[in-house]
Order: sequence, then structure tokens, then C-alpha cells
Amino acid sequence: MFENIDFVNPQFFWLLLLLPIATVWYFFKRKKQIASLKISSIQGFKGTASILTKLKPMLFVMRLVALAALITAMARPQREDISTRTKTTRGIDIVMAIDVSSSMLARDLKPNRLVALKEVAADFIKERVNDRIGLVVYSGESYTKTPITSDKSIVLKALNDITYGQLQDGTAIGMGLANAVNRIKDSKAKSKVLILLTDGVNNSGFIEPETAAGLAVEYGIKTYTIGIGTNGMALTPVGYNPDGSFRYGMSKVEIDEQLLKDIADQTGGVYFRATNNEKLSEIYEEINKLEKTDIEEIKYYNYEEEFRFFALFACGLLVLESILRYTVFRSLV
Repeated sequence: MFENIDFVNPQFFWLLLLLPIATVWYFFKRKKQIASLKISSIQGFKGTASILTKLKPMLFVMRLVALAALITAMARPQREDISTRTKTTRGIDIVMAIDVSSSMLARDLKPNRLVALKEVAADFIKERVNDRIGLVVYSGESYTKTPITSDKSIVLKALNDITYGQLQDGTAIGMGLANAVNRIKDSKAKSKVLILLTDGVNNSGFIEPETAAGLAVEYGIKTYTIGIGTNGMALTPVGYNPDGSFRYGMSKVEIDEQLLKDIADQTGGVYFRATNNEKLSEIYEEINKLEKTDIEEIKYYNYEEEFRFFALFACGLLVLESILRYTVFRSLV
């Protein structure tokens, strides 16, 4: 009955202490409220028991219940209905620059670096429900896979379609970073973020990574860099079999970590190293925590007064008690 009900004036409930006091008073005074007749003997009267005498205390109980209902009404019960609306007050635009060179097929991450990245990046994209995201891929050259959009289904499909062989092989970090900067530089978002992932060293392209990093600084674009690959040796494509499939062999993992650290430091971002699937997942979770979209929650309160029921109930009881007292129980008053 009182679910989701608050009382505006709960201090009135202190008046309920009057009810036990009134009960004690009635207990000691009840015999004096009925007129008595003293005679020397009742042998000439036939004993008749009246049910009204036993029911008369119900009048007092009705008064107590009415008093309790009035006190509850004075406490002013209200039913509170809350509706919530969220409003994004600060959007973030994110471009993910993904290395798709042949070394991304290395199997030190399971089943390989590229597939592991796609799985983790997909979870990251799904969690950025209020932000716009774009994709850039690069190896020996670079192109935009999908421009910045708020339609996550488009981004996820584009991410799933990323495979090796769409570009000339190589690792053009500068090209990938410059292309990503070009995609986000004109964004009107209050925060612009790049996530650059690679597993090698810059060995292709005609734009130096330092030059691209300078462009990111000029346009106020924060860049998080991720070096992916285990420490030491990894099972990596080293040639082709006669049927055209890759031939794998152990190869030394070479990542230009100093370059990635410099890019991150210069642009206000952070450098991460992912040596296994779990670490890669943790990195994207950390970036997700670092780049939070500000959400404004607006609550609307609607109050419905509930005191009328208790007030009418109390009045009804008092009227009924008065009617019974001066009709049915009149002979006992």
C-alpha cells in the first residue's frame, strides 16, 4: 500500500503516541461510561445478555482508527513518479588506424594478431554508444575504411571486412597517422582521439610519422598508440607455399616502441604494449575509461497526493461511529 510513497510531514506521526494513551484511559474509564442501577436483589429479573454491550467498545476502536487515518493524512503521503532522460553534453570523435601488413597475421596472439584486434576493437566500438567512430587501415599505403559516423553497425561491418591483401605490403605508420588526422581534423567534437595500432617499424610511405604527429598536435588530436606483438620471437609469415598460402616461420618481433611513445607523448596520449590477447583487451578497456563521454542525466519528478484517501476514510469512520452511537447503541449511552 505504501510502496513508492513518501511523507512530506513525517513529524506528525509523533501524534500516534496519543493512541496508546487513549487506549489506557478508555480501559480505566469504560465502566463509568454505562449507567448503573443498584438494587437489593436481582432474583426477580430474568438474565438476558445483550450483544450490544460487548460490541460497544468497537465505537472507541473506530475513533482510534479514524484518528490514526487523520494523522497519516496530516503527514501528507505522496506517490513519487520519476522519469529520466539522458543528454550527451560532450561527444567524442574517434578514429582507429589499424595496421594490416602481413606481420599482423603472426600467431603470437590467437588465432592471429589481426583477428584478435578485430574482436577486441568490436567490443570497444559497441561500448562507445554516444560517440562517432571512423576506421583507417594502412600497410604500405593507407586509405579510409569508413568515415566518422555514429552508425555503429556500419563501423562494425567495415571492421569485420578488414583483411590482409587489400593494400601493398609494408608498414607506413606516418601515412596511416596522417590519413587518420585528415579524417578527424575538421570535427566539431569537443574531444578528438586517434588510436594507432602497429606491430612493426615505419618502412614505407612518403610521410614521416613525426610530421604526422605534428599535424595531430596542431589540430588538438590526442593519439593513443598500441604496439602489438609478443616479446622475442613469433610465428610469422615468411613466404608463400606453392598453393599461394603463407609459409610460417619464427621471426623476431620488431616494434619501434620509442617512436610510438614519442607520438603519444607529443599529442597528449598514452603508449601501450599488447603482448597477448588479454593484454590487448585490457588496453582497450583502459582507453575506454580514459576517454569518457560526459552524460547529463535529467530527472523529472511527478508527485501525486495520497492524503485524500486517509482523510475521507477518517471522516467516514467518524460519521459511522456517530450514527451507531446515537441509534443502535443509544440505549447504552
